[in-house]
Amino acid sequence: MIHRRQLLRATAVLAAAPALARPALAQGAPLKIGMITTLSGPGAYLGQDIRDGFLLAMQMEGGKLGGAAVRLLVEDDELKPAQGKQIAERFTDTEKVRLLTGIAFSNVLGATVPDVLEDGNIYVGTNGSPSFLAGKDCDRNYWSVAWQFEGPHEAAGQAANTLGFRRVFLLAPNYQNGKDALGGFKRMFRGQIAGEVYTRLDQTDYAAELAQIRAAAPDAVYQFHPGALGRAFLAQYLGAGMLARLPMVLPAPSMDATTLAAVGEAAVGLHVAACWNGDFTNAANRTFVTAFMNKYNRVPTLYAQQGYDAALAIAAALRGTGGKLDSTDAFRAAMQPARFESTRGKFSFGSNQHPVQDWFLLKAGLDSQKQPILVTQPGKLLENQGDAYSVQCRL
Repeated sequence: MIHRRQLLRATAVLAAAPALARPALAQGAPLKIGMITTLSGPGAYLGQDIRDGFLLAMQMEGGKLGGAAVRLLVEDDELKPAQGKQIAERFTDTEKVRLLTGIAFSNVLGATVPDVLEDGNIYVGTNGSPSFLAGKDCDRNYWSVAWQFEGPHEAAGQAANTLGFRRVFLLAPNYQNGKDALGGFKRMFRGQIAGEVYTRLDQTDYAAELAQIRAAAPDAVYQFHPGALGRAFLAQYLGAGMLARLPMVLPAPSMDATTLAAVGEAAVGLHVAACWNGDFTNAANRTFVTAFMNKYNRVPTLYAQQGYDAALAIAAALRGTGGKLDSTDAFRAAMQPARFESTRGKFSFGSNQHPVQDWFLLKAGLDSQKQPILVTQPGKLLENQGDAYSVQCRL
């Protein structure tokens, strides 16, 4: 049976067919790219940095990507899945947008992207990608330029091995991403789990959990609490003086430049697993960090880096298609080789169109002005690392 939404979409597609058959840059019109992201509420800085990194790449090419004039349409999903879905429908149905990007949070992505792909449009991810889109439900028109969601947690598990921790206590919020995070950590960690606790999504007081950690007497703690949850947990952990006795390992999303600045000097000594850091010395990263700080007068986070790299990846694909989006097969052929200089250094797309990249250990320290900073440690945690779900993908 054809659902009413599918019937309405089919009618709209037929009505628009002549327009879609024309090159995207016909009559000199800029190519529209739709950005749905979170610009308000506690997680607003994620979306703001994704947007600003993407816009910076466009500005550095004179308002173009890959030589094609581009118009970026930006809308705030307010971290509401239904709103993200509505924005996507308006972009694709009314604005005739064929390429979308920018979603910061997985619950919005899960509600929005399947319909975007079902209608034959392209989505380029700028943050963690859920397992179903990397594995059994992968799609020819879906790309992640950041990571598969469990990547940072797998790297953190390897970081715990590298640091010599034998017994680690794990904590994460009690929802699917929290469970996936700890699953990713355990996939790589070779030691013993001293305890595993799932906290509430609305939790602000972690006194009971801190008592459980003390009682378990682990070698270290691994915790994933995004956004405000993470800042609250860290503030209480550090405030209790526990870091001096119990080291902590974190994934990159739990300790970015914004969170580090909020926590302050007390964060010195924290270990972080990441695929990018502001101190990477490759030329592409030096250019990005300098340009971002000059334009926005703030230190870029990994979300800004992901927005910037996504724009570079799209630019490389558009350069290969002559700025056209009338053929998704042509876009895919131009996107897959990843012909851009990533701020991360070595970067490629795997068979499931998710990143294959290196992971590094960072450590919180102080710069010459006694401000907290994340410093990349020598060596690599993981090299040419893809994701565990690519074997399930059949493209």
